[in-house]
Amino acid sequence: MSVVEYDQGSRFPGRIGLTTADSSPAWPAPVRAPEGAPNVLFFILDDVGYGQLSAFGGLVDTPNIDRVAQMGLRYANMHTTALCSPTRSCVLTGRNHHSNGVASIMETATGYPGYDARMPFENGMLSEILRQHGWNTFCVGKWHLSPSEENTAAGPFHRWPVGRGFERFYGFLGGETNQWYPDLTEDNRAVEPPKSPEEGYHLSEDLADQAIRMILDAHVNAPEKPFFMYYATGCAHAPHHVAKEWADRYAGRFDQGWDAYREQVFARQKELGIVPGYAELPPRDPDVPEWETLSQEERRLYARFMEVYAGFVSFTDHHFGRILDTLEEIGELDNTIIMVLSDNGASAEGGPQGSANEMLFFNNAPESLENNLAQIDSLGGLRSYNHYPWGWAWAGDTPFRRWKRETYRGGATDPFVVSWPNGVRARGEVREQYAHAIDMVPTVLNLLGIDPPAAIRGVAQSPIEGVSFAASFDDPAASTEHVTQYFEMFGHRAIDHDGWRAVCPWPGVDFTTAATKGREFGSPITPEVLDELETEGWELYRITDDPTESRNLAAEHPDKLHELIRLWWVEAGKYQVLPIDGDVKSRLVVDRPMTSRPRTRFTYYPGLAPIPQPATPKTVNRPHSIEADVTIPSGGAEGVLLAQGGAAGGFAFYIKDGRLHYGLNYVARDFFGASSSEVVPEGRHLLRFEFEPTGPPDFSAGKGSPGRFQLYVDGDLVGAAEVPHTTPSIYELEGLSCGYDALASVLPDVYQSPFAFTSTIHSVTIDVSGELIEDDEATLKQMMARQ
Repeated sequence: MSVVEYDQGSRFPGRIGLTTADSSPAWPAPVRAPEGAPNVLFFILDDVGYGQLSAFGGLVDTPNIDRVAQMGLRYANMHTTALCSPTRSCVLTGRNHHSNGVASIMETATGYPGYDARMPFENGMLSEILRQHGWNTFCVGKWHLSPSEENTAAGPFHRWPVGRGFERFYGFLGGETNQWYPDLTEDNRAVEPPKSPEEGYHLSEDLADQAIRMILDAHVNAPEKPFFMYYATGCAHAPHHVAKEWADRYAGRFDQGWDAYREQVFARQKELGIVPGYAELPPRDPDVPEWETLSQEERRLYARFMEVYAGFVSFTDHHFGRILDTLEEIGELDNTIIMVLSDNGASAEGGPQGSANEMLFFNNAPESLENNLAQIDSLGGLRSYNHYPWGWAWAGDTPFRRWKRETYRGGATDPFVVSWPNGVRARGEVREQYAHAIDMVPTVLNLLGIDPPAAIRGVAQSPIEGVSFAASFDDPAASTEHVTQYFEMFGHRAIDHDGWRAVCPWPGVDFTTAATKGREFGSPITPEVLDELETEGWELYRITDDPTESRNLAAEHPDKLHELIRLWWVEAGKYQVLPIDGDVKSRLVVDRPMTSRPRTRFTYYPGLAPIPQPATPKTVNRPHSIEADVTIPSGGAEGVLLAQGGAAGGFAFYIKDGRLHYGLNYVARDFFGASSSEVVPEGRHLLRFEFEPTGPPDFSAGKGSPGRFQLYVDGDLVGAAEVPHTTPSIYELEGLSCGYDALASVLPDVYQSPFAFTSTIHSVTIDVSGELIEDDEATLKQMMARQ
């Protein structure tokens, strides 16, 4: 007898009698996608410039992205927001980033509707839409779309992937992670990597493994059920981690330098039809030194930085290829809509010299050529946290000017590849229609024949702000439907309209020019400065004739410029862009609502999940204490009591060789510590560390407050040390762990993680109230003399 089904919400079509003998059953029908409905796969790259991938003329080999391009189309005129979280919010919702409350990254949220990082549920995600139409929904890799303050085991979880329509999640919640020792979450819980780097672990491979497993797990149970997968590896965001053999594949390829790279790639782009033949390269960026002016040692180092980056991208592409191979093996590749996009232009966050440790950049610590050269052979390895010099970002964004975080085309025009062999006839062609990340959702819905929902889980939906570009798939002459698009990132503004482009750079056209006006990246925009920018800060380009923004036409077409400026303000009002805020430094440290109420004491217990960095107590540059209640058995104990950060920077409070120790890793450059003069005795004890600042931080030099490290056992001073400075801002982003050192070791020359404590920890408490033990000055000096 066949099963009778009916749509949920409809009237029961069976019959209910007094017994089952005189009754007939019917079942609520499962939610099923239409027969033959395609899968959808978004592959979101991170910090990959327009001129880096081989599919777009770049010198980084990505044969699997090339494979997708040959099966489909490359879009030469695709745009993003110039930063990661904002673009990702556009990709998943089809709404502009300020409409999503994601004006910038989660870590710079402020208390205004367009900036608060609380993505509204009326802006439904593609995962939420497709799930209710019968698609499986999987999220693998980088999320970076929930408030940083909410990424703890206390939640709330409603803005995590599984709260936004994804049935499964495996990846990391923040903006970046160590590729060898990643901060992993599965669904709603923290998990450890399945193996160690010494056993061959790397995040890119792990993410591909998980993606393949999710696809196959569903496929064997319901072969006809389509899936939507959001696959965002985090490559090629720093740290650029990859095995040496992958970096070595590029040995010598970049020795010609970034100037020659730019010329070579520009020529290749013209040959591919990605850039029109009449285009010209913009003038040299004054922030980037000419390659020929660099010393031989600088060239050797900078070329190696780029080799490591390229190896990282190629390694990730290789594992993306495993996903393609899996789809082909199960007969699903031709019926999968694949979209590959980078979230913004290449990153200049490595600064002019590059860095073996990106934490120097985030702490404003000066780079050192000598230090970087000393680590040249370990770049990309387990103890590095490297990022290339910004000359490679400039080259990587060929043919455009500038880079990530700026709304020139180098920051906001990105490689985009689409394929769907069963639905798109064109193969290996280029499309020139204007598109933006907000257009991906409406395009997919158009292809699937799904109307945007009026409500999702009872929440009325806002209009989708992007438009479909599906008409261009098989018609290269199709008209551009996306006519107007505003841009704003940290006060850097632009607008595209009907082939024209106006740009208002902030803090200036480049950092060199900005410095002549006393401005730098992150400077606040006052009303007086804004008035100045509105009268003389805007530039004008005719993109249809000058796609690389090489010829500023503001003086020649003032009426057109004023028209576009007015239009920018209209769009800004429509999409919650105001107030304009360029003050990045203040945005990084602004007070935000936390899940817990304000407190000065934070108590932790051993063996629990790490506390994400944004939710850890703010101990830098202020007096604080760490007190561990422990039991030491006969024969002693050792291990970590509390640790935060990793090999690129952090602290550890631990026992080793019977003694109590506190160690500070200052951006892997300096190591400061204090140790007890005697072994910690058997029994239950209160072990305490205190930091007492003796001066203010020097942020301009990248140094935190100087002060004293003091160690106590049951209130008795047992060790002390004077330190010239501490870490001014942040440690490596691995979070805080109690009873063990999670992931990469904070002090790799002292112990290897996890270095779990071998006896009982009852609790560990951090106190930031400023209450410290009063010490006898003579005893304190005596203890410091012993260090």
